[in-house]
Amino acid sequence: MKKLITTSILGFLLAVGCKPEKTEESGYALLVSNELDFERNEIVSFEAKKLLAKFEDTSIDDIHIKDSTGKTIRHQWVDYDKDGKPEEFLFMAKVGANKTSTYKIVSDSSFSMPEKEAVAYSRFVPERTDDYAWENDKVAFRTYGPTGQKEALEGVAGSTLSSGIDVWLKRTNKSIINKWYAEHVKNPGYYHTDHGEGYDPYHVGNSRGLGGIGIFEDDSLYVSQNFMEYKTIVSGPLKTIFELSYDPWGPYKVKETKRISLALGSHFSKFEIRLESVKDVPNYAAGITLHNNEGEYKINKEEGWIMHWESIDDTKVGEGIVMQPAEIDSAFAYISKVPDQSNLLITTTPKSTFTYYAGFAWEKSGDVSSKEDWIKMLQKQAKIITSPLKVDLEKALQNKN
Repeated sequence: MKKLITTSILGFLLAVGCKPEKTEESGYALLVSNELDFERNEIVSFEAKKLLAKFEDTSIDDIHIKDSTGKTIRHQWVDYDKDGKPEEFLFMAKVGANKTSTYKIVSDSSFSMPEKEAVAYSRFVPERTDDYAWENDKVAFRTYGPTGQKEALEGVAGSTLSSGIDVWLKRTNKSIINKWYAEHVKNPGYYHTDHGEGYDPYHVGNSRGLGGIGIFEDDSLYVSQNFMEYKTIVSGPLKTIFELSYDPWGPYKVKETKRISLALGSHFSKFEIRLESVKDVPNYAAGITLHNNEGEYKINKEEGWIMHWESIDDTKVGEGIVMQPAEIDSAFAYISKVPDQSNLLITTTPKSTFTYYAGFAWEKSGDVSSKEDWIKMLQKQAKIITSPLKVDLEKALQNKN
């Protein structure tokens, strides 16, 4: 009888235009603080263990995050060691200049986030020999594997011997890797022509491309060959993370592992390099190809970036590397008449690990329209890596019933 009365009252209120007061969900407030003087839209992470401890009786699939308007936003769990227990919880945070935004972590078994076309994504590509390719809604990259190296050393036409990083110019926020490679299988070289979404006109050869590493000594740059092994840690949707391993290279027999990550919305891949050598190394260098030395470059050690601005076909492309200023030993342009040997280099003191960000922007993508726009983007990235967004699990939010 009580249930019938309650239902009748609710129906009457709705009929006369009155809405019952909405109760607030229980959960936890997650605060994201921005100490910089510009708005930021970035993928941020929070320690999964701390979060899961607050939801001990909840399935991980039922944990969701909402913004200040109550909208459920996309999140991602990252399990680095593949043991079934994630180490990171990722989500896209939007925070005003010198502001703090509040998000709500809730348990909701009724909601499931739909798939979305614009994702951070990566995979091994056996259908094009053995590339490894990665992308997000802004940029795309690739590099080359062991079969390509073997074929190149055997003189197979069209094979690639390089540890340089290639860039694919895209002007769509949709994923293009699978589509472009599939079309390439049917029509070799498909992605070298712009069919409306972008293309690959970027030459790497034996240069560093955008973000390849080496050792600079006695007017020479020693570099590795192609990667020998890969490991995909996570392939999206908010961030892709993977590792590439290389055989020992150069006179110092350096053993190299690259952990590369790319987050949705960013123009920059993060490179975390682990290195071992049989003897002391003079430096490690990360570089940008200067192609035919016809573009412009700029170096700013104090802010922590190097920049190249060049014409490719009928438009402009900006490339850059950003590193913590305290980590930079030197930065310079090495100019050579030998093809693929001119590189803009940034060097750091040898150690077991070092980190930098390599990225680009293409005029036709609409993200930059001048060299000055690209420099501003590099300056922002330099500030972002020295002042990451701060994420704190602040307090429990109780039901207001």
